[in-house]
Parts: sequence; structure tokens; C-alpha cells
Amino acid sequence: MNIIGPDKLIFGVDDVAACKQFALDYGLVTKDEQNYVSLDGTGIEILHKDDASLPAPLPSGSMLRKTIYGVADQAALDAITAELSKDREVKTLADGSIEALDDLGFVLGFQVTIRQTLDLPAETINAPGAAPQRGVNLTGVSKDFTAKPRSLSHVVYFVPDIEKAEAFYAERLGFVTTDRFTGTGPFMRPAGTLDHHTLFFLKTPPFMQGVEHFTFHMSGPTEVSQAGYALVEKGYQSFWGPGRHIFGSNWFWYFKSPFGCNIEYDADMDLHDDSWEAREALPGADNSQVFLLQSREKWAPGGPPGKP
Repeated sequence: MNIIGPDKLIFGVDDVAACKQFALDYGLVTKDEQNYVSLDGTGIEILHKDDASLPAPLPSGSMLRKTIYGVADQAALDAITAELSKDREVKTLADGSIEALDDLGFVLGFQVTIRQTLDLPAETINAPGAAPQRGVNLTGVSKDFTAKPRSLSHVVYFVPDIEKAEAFYAERLGFVTTDRFTGTGPFMRPAGTLDHHTLFFLKTPPFMQGVEHFTFHMSGPTEVSQAGYALVEKGYQSFWGPGRHIFGSNWFWYFKSPFGCNIEYDADMDLHDDSWEAREALPGADNSQVFLLQSREKWAPGGPPGKP
């Protein structure tokens, strides 16, 4: 199954205006009245929870109503249709995409991917002993900054049965488990990407089933930090970060959001092919990040009275 990764997440929310403003403050751009996208065209759709076009919600009331995956071509879409049609209804929608339920009741969509190929420089560094990545008289950072999420990275589900969830995505859709937290859940990637994961499960009671967080890739750790700091200055609540994970190695910064879940910035994720052997570790702080920083108000030595 040549699934590349998530193209779009569709939400049915309580406060449409707050969610749209958050999407803009996060750095997504308006495609139309409902859709907010990153640089490669992947993104989120924001509708009111009572919108008649939305699939039915989970019993938990999760605001995530549908996850749409992009596939490489029509042949991949036909293969998924044939596989899932063996034991469940697969709807073909007017736009040519298909829709079905996974084994835990999440609504999935599949479409020939809308992802646009990006040709953009990554964050560069200069280090002793290595050729400069950034030339002479080129500065590495600027106060004139606008966050520009590049691509929808991954989504994390709360699920009551991680074994059932992992089996469905592995056996029916060809996802591969790259790493695992014992008793908590697996990190998984589909066949069409080398990203460490586009999907992760966290075991929770049934009443919590839904989305825990989603994230977009940024250009590097500096952009993660600057984008996160800009959200803090706008009054949004930092949840976890900035820091750097161990599984996946990605830099991260998570925030509370009006989507009923957390949203993350990430950057510099590991890439793996089929020769990679999955690791396993106990969940906990020492295995979740190599370090964790804490945001604080800007200050400078010798500043105004009352400042350090």
C-alpha cells in the first residue's frame, strides 16, 4: 500500500472562530473558508461540530472527525479499496476519494495525494571541523520572523486497544512499527514515507478515544523555537517543550489548542527504511526526551529594575 502520509485532518469544533484564529497564529494559511494549509498543501479543515457534511463523532466526542491519507496514485487507491472492501463498507465520494472506518471506529479517507513537492533550504549550521553550511556574512537568525509550517507530519490517537489498532494498520494498510513504548503504544509509518512515524497510539480508557495531538514539520529547531515563542507571546498555553525526543529524534514544542487536543511543532525527524529494527522502551520522561527546555519571559543582564 503506497500510502504517503496524512493529507488532511477534518475537525468538527465548538468554537470555529477560535480554531481558525489559532490556525493562522500557528502559521497555516487560508486556502478557503474552511481549509488552512501548510507550504506543501497539506492541512486541516475546520467545521462546526453540527455541520451536516461531517461524519458522525466518536462516542467520546472527539473533535477530530476524519483523517485523510494521501496515496501515490490511483493504483494505490484501488488496492486499498479492494483490501478494505473484504470486510467493511468503503464509500467512493464525489471527489474520487474513498472513506471507511478502521477497526476502532476512526473515520479514514484516502485520496491521490495533494502534497506538492517542496524545494526549500533547511535550517543551516556552521560547526568547527565541518564545511560551513551558511556562507560568509549570511546571518542565521532574524527578529523578522513568520512561522511557515512545511507539511502535515503526524497524528496521535488515544485508543483503548493498542494491539487491535496496530494490527489493523500493519496487516490491512501496510504500516510498519518503527519503535514502541511498552504497554503504551507503537510509532508507525506507512510504506510511502521514510519518516520515523506518521501515526502513534497512546493507550487510554474508551471514554478518552480520539486525537491526542497533531503536528506539522518545520525547517529546523530554530523555527520550532521561534514559532513556539511567538505562540506564547500571543497568549497560548505551552504544554510540553521545547525539547528533543529520543524515538524519532525530532525537536518538539506542544501547545494546548481549541481543537480539543494538543498541537505540536516538530523538526528534524529520523528517516528509516525496512532494514530498521524497532526499539522498545518503557514510557517515561527519561525515554521520551533527551532534554526539555522551559520557556520564560525574555530578559537581559543589567536590564530595567526588577529584572535579573
